[in-house]
Amino acid sequence: MRDPRVERMAKVLVEYSVGVKEGDLVRIQGGPEGAPLLLALYEEVLARGGHPWVQLGLEGAEEVFYARASDAQLDFVPKFALAMVAEIQASISVWTETNTKRLTGVDPARQARRARATRPLSERFLERAAKKELRWTGTLYPTPAFAQDAEMSLREFEDFVFRACRVEEPDPVGAWRELSRWQDGLVRWLSARDEVHIVGPGTDLRLRTGSRTWINCDGHENFPDGEVFTGPIEDSVEGHIRFTYPACLYGREVEDVRLEFKGGRVVKASAGKNEEFLRKMLDADEGTRYVGEFAFGTNPGIQRFTKNTLFDEKIGGTVHLALGRGYPESGSKNSSAIHWDMVCDLRQGGEVRVDGVPFLRDGKILI
Repeated sequence: MRDPRVERMAKVLVEYSVGVKEGDLVRIQGGPEGAPLLLALYEEVLARGGHPWVQLGLEGAEEVFYARASDAQLDFVPKFALAMVAEIQASISVWTETNTKRLTGVDPARQARRARATRPLSERFLERAAKKELRWTGTLYPTPAFAQDAEMSLREFEDFVFRACRVEEPDPVGAWRELSRWQDGLVRWLSARDEVHIVGPGTDLRLRTGSRTWINCDGHENFPDGEVFTGPIEDSVEGHIRFTYPACLYGREVEDVRLEFKGGRVVKASAGKNEEFLRKMLDADEGTRYVGEFAFGTNPGIQRFTKNTLFDEKIGGTVHLALGRGYPESGSKNSSAIHWDMVCDLRQGGEVRVDGVPFLRDGKILI
C-alpha cells in the first residue's frame, strides 16, 4: 500500500505545481527507487486528461558513461532530445538517488565537457519556461541515500520531506497559496529597490538588482519551495562571501567555499575541501565566474541542513547565490553550462540591508 502522503504529493504536483490540463504532454522523469511517486504522478496526469510520458533512468548508467565514453560520445546529443524539450507542455522531475556519491571519482573536466554539450537543451528548456510555454517542477522521493546524507533515519527523513512539502496539512494547495501571498509582498517590496548588502561571518558582499525581476517561488518550479530570487546585474557583484554549508555539485561536497568578486566576476576562490574541483568548475566556461541568481530562503518548515540543495537553499533565514546560468525570466543575461547554488546562513550574526534599509537580521525578515 502506498503512503497516503505520496498520493497527496502527486496530486499537488500535478494540479498545483505544473497545472496539467487536458491534452498536455507531460514528461515524468525519475529512477526505479521512486516508483510509488512516479506511478501516482502517472495516474494523476491521466485523471486530468494529460498524456504522461515516463523517462526512467537506469541505475549505474551515468557512472558507466563517464567511465567509458570517448570525447565524441561526451559531446554527442541526439537531435530528438532537443525536439522533446520543444514539444512537452509540462515536466516533472523526481530525484531518486540510491548513492549520492556515485560520481565523486569522475574527472571534473569530463563532467564540465558533458555539461557544455547538453547546454543547448537546458537553454531551450529555460527559454520556453520563461515564455510560459513550458511548466516544470523538480522534487525528491525519500531514499536511504538522501536520508543518510541528511543524517536521519529513512522514517525521519520521510517525515521531514512531507512536512517541508506541506502535504500533511489539511489543505496543502491552500497552504502553498498562503505562502505565495506572503512572498508576493516581499517581491513587491524588493522590486522597488536596488542595492543589496549582505554582512555576516566572513561575508561583506554588495550587488544590484534594480533593473531585474524578483520571482516568487511558491511551489511551482521546485517542490518543496520557499524562496524569492532574482538575477543580479552581472557586473555589480563586489566583495567577498563565505558559504556556511558545503556546496554540493555532481556528487561532490566542496566545504568552506570563499569567493571574492570584482566587477561581478569571481577573482579569488578557495575551499577547505575539494578546492581543485571548485577551480575546475569555475573554469568550465566564462559564465561560471558570474552570478546568475541571488535569493532569500523563506520556508519555515526547513530549518536544518541536509546536503541537498532542494531543501538547503529554502532554509528560512538564509541567502544563496548561484554561480553560472541565470533564469531568463529574472532578467539575468548570464549564460553558462553550470548552475551551482551555494548557501550562506545568516541566522546567527548576519544582516541584509536593501538600499540601506534593514531587510533581514539574524535570519528574521524585518519588513
